[in-house]
Amino acid sequence: MSKNNYFSIKSTIEFQFETSQIRDISFNSFLPEFKRLKTKRSEISMEKKENLNIIFEIRSSDITAFRASVNEITSFGKIITDSIKIVDNSKNN
Repeated sequence: MSKNNYFSIKSTIEFQFETSQIRDISFNSFLPEFKRLKTKRSEISMEKKENLNIIFEIRSSDITAFRASVNEITSFGKIITDSIKIVDNSKNN
């Protein structure tokens, strides 16, 4: 993290899933993206929990880097939601 800032930001985002199967597919889907998210100004850790959750922990040296990290994670959540809707719709047709 940068030594030029007067503070850093630490935050946690938790995705809660209905089943372990959806959690595992989501976790494995995000792994390739996750590898490119670490920068000099921000880093994200990701952990799969036994209680159907994925925990993202963000550590950023500035507001802009933090916002970019949150956007990456929430965009991933949107992709999960959209993918599940497509699968559900195909089952119903």
